[in-house]
Amino acid sequence: MALEQTGAPFLIHPAEIDERAVEAEVVAAGGDADAIAARLAGDKAKRVSLARPGALVLGADQVASCEGRRFGKPAHVAAAGEQLRFLSGRTHRLHSAVALARDGAIIFETVAHADLTMRAFSDDFLARYLELVAEEATTSAGAYQIEGLGVHLFERIIGDHWTIIGMPLLPVLEALRREGAILS
Repeated sequence: MALEQTGAPFLIHPAEIDERAVEAEVVAAGGDADAIAARLAGDKAKRVSLARPGALVLGADQVASCEGRRFGKPAHVAAAGEQLRFLSGRTHRLHSAVALARDGAIIFETVAHADLTMRAFSDDFLARYLELVAEEATTSAGAYQIEGLGVHLFERIIGDHWTIIGMPLLPVLEALRREGAILS
């Protein structure tokens, strides 16, 4: 996890929100992938901050997009396979959003992007890949973990590592410094 590497103290407290309902609401209002990721990150941060009065809470989310399609976390391994088959040989964009909240109010938010080009791969490769990563393919918007075996899917990556793994860390650290949460 990105925050572990910073030395900043933190606790993990999952937010209980219906991500698909939030996504549907944003889309119905004309929102794009940036708006979806930002809303999800903000809703998570606000929800947890209401349960932890006075605490500075960081929420994050990520959406992948390609050629007008949006991708969240696949529901199952077969859906991950369909998504990866579509992305094979194409460039997709990761929209990584973070929000900081205190007492239910957003005090910082940003969305960062990374563009990733998957190499064209065979169905045999995809089947073997999914066999190796199994359910792990359902835990991220792109159906891969670039820091693991997912790196084998790519031929080119434009963007910083932190944005790709879902946490645009440098803007987060600057916001935490401004809030006095870490040393400046």
